[in-house]
Amino acid sequence: MAWVVLVVSGLFEAVWATALGRIDGWSRITPIVVFIAGLTASMAGLAWAMRTLPTGTSYAVWVAIGAVATVGVAAVLGDENLSVAKVVFLVIIIGGVIGLKTVS
Repeated sequence: MAWVVLVVSGLFEAVWATALGRIDGWSRITPIVVFIAGLTASMAGLAWAMRTLPTGTSYAVWVAIGAVATVGVAAVLGDENLSVAKVVFLVIIIGGVIGLKTVS
């Protein structure tokens, strides 16, 4: 169950990171609310998962999931262009997460 919570909290990292990029000088209320809610859910899930999973592994997996998901969201929204090289490096990150899971 801790792994599921960790993955979901990593996805919430993409939510708050995307919202943070849309806050526009803290002048837009909807992105601010989404940022705060996403950050709270993300950190709470990470903290909960760390009760049973190793801290270093938890944090590395959380960051990797958040980073890959944030790039994916940005690409879908048209804020970032994907190249073959970016996709290759994202796959490497995903491979690292899978590796951490298998050795934990």
